[in-house]
Amino acid sequence: MQALQKDMILLDQHPATKEEAIRLAGQLLVDSGCAEPEYIESMQARNRDVSVYMGNFIAIPHGTDEGKKYIKKTGISVVQVPMGVDFSGDNEDEKVVTVVFGIAGLNGEHLDILSKIAVFCSDVNNVVKLADAKSADEIIDLLKDID
Repeated sequence: MQALQKDMILLDQHPATKEEAIRLAGQLLVDSGCAEPEYIESMQARNRDVSVYMGNFIAIPHGTDEGKKYIKKTGISVVQVPMGVDFSGDNEDEKVVTVVFGIAGLNGEHLDILSKIAVFCSDVNNVVKLADAKSADEIIDLLKDID
C-alpha cells in the first residue's frame, strides 16, 4: 500500500451532512487514482446498509462488496472536520465525527488498515490530535504507523 499522501488529506472541512463528508473522502480516493468515481456511491450505499461511524468521533467509509470492482489500488484518505458532522441515522442520538477515513482496499488489504485505524483511534486522545492538527504533515506523522 502506498504511504498516506498530503494530497489525500483535507484539513478544516465543514460538510453539512454525513453524505457530503463521505463524498469528500471518496473524491480524494478518486482524484488520487485509487478508485473510479462509481466507488463513491458504493461508499454511500455501505453507510446506508451499516453505519460507518466507529465511535470516538471517527467514521471509516468504505465501499460495498459490489463496489470492489471500482477499486484500482489500495489507498486511504483523511478528512478533518474540527467542528464535527453528525453521522447518526434516523431516530438515533447524535454521533459526531471529527475525522473521516476513506478507504479503498484491493484483495482485503483494507482489513489490516481498518484494524490499525481502530486501534489507534481507540485512544480518544489520538483522535483529538488528528482533529486539531494544523497541517497534512502533522496528520501523516500521527498516522505513520498505520500505513
